[in-house]
Amino acid sequence: MALVNSKKMFEMAYKNGYAIGAFNVNNMEIVQGITEACKEENAPVILQVSKGARAYANHTYLVKLVEAAVKECPEIPIVLHLDHGPDFETCKSCIDGGFTSVMIDGSHLPFEENVELTKKVVEYAHARGVTVEGELGTLAGIEDDVKVEHGAESYTKPEEVIEFVERTGVDSLAIAIGTSHGAYKFKPEQCTRNEEGILVPPALRFDILDEVSKKLPGFPIVLHGSSSVPQNYVKMVNDNGGKMPDAIGVPEEQLRKAATLSVCKINIDSDLRLAMTGTIREFFNAKPDKFDPREYLKPARANIKEIVRHKLKNVLGCAGKADECK
Repeated sequence: MALVNSKKMFEMAYKNGYAIGAFNVNNMEIVQGITEACKEENAPVILQVSKGARAYANHTYLVKLVEAAVKECPEIPIVLHLDHGPDFETCKSCIDGGFTSVMIDGSHLPFEENVELTKKVVEYAHARGVTVEGELGTLAGIEDDVKVEHGAESYTKPEEVIEFVERTGVDSLAIAIGTSHGAYKFKPEQCTRNEEGILVPPALRFDILDEVSKKLPGFPIVLHGSSSVPQNYVKMVNDNGGKMPDAIGVPEEQLRKAATLSVCKINIDSDLRLAMTGTIREFFNAKPDKFDPREYLKPARANIKEIVRHKLKNVLGCAGKADECK
């Protein structure tokens, strides 16, 4: 099947208590690992591309990689989504260039300016059958060009969401309830430590999610910065020359809870980067004489596939849901 937008996916996810995985892609191996897992688990998927990914890999290459995935995995619905679109021009370029969904991130702007910018993108996108995600509230952390210092983040204000959605016409809304971009989602002083000395992050603000959901019944909510930073891959990185002390993510049980509520899209990027980087570091340590990229990218791709498979089945709950999302 051809690329689709996110409308049907979100309708079914909201109705049936699961979330769609939105995985960031930068190269062929990442696209393959994600889509092969989704094909085997019969799961719908959102492949999302950031401004940084477009700068790194080129818009055309990324679109063609995703089109190849559509051809190789015709059984599953696939959305090609722009993550953190910084301005109208970038959103327009992606819409004109084959994307079926875009995010316009005006969360750093004053409310009225965010509304104005988001509405402009929505009007252009909807005229071309493309869905739009907006954002209220800001997340701490770093993701490509999106950088917000810890302490400068702001939770979404539930009292603003109805006006924002009605005035802009967005199809989904990213909110800030305590998730964070990158592999260091929480400072150690924000956390407690368990008996084994492992950092335990603070709970997400489900009270905010509940308020937003009551004000926007049936409306799809998005969580950014939702990698769980699996400690086995953090250890793999550190054991093989890396330096990632106190890297910590969002507990998977909290994400699973969010997926059963109004959260219909959960963004995952850092987990895939850790799986790839840890695998490659370990490979080179074990086999320092090797230099063929295919030899170290193949196990990296396999580990990306396995981590995506785990997310689909045990966190997102969307395994087996591809047919109802078509």
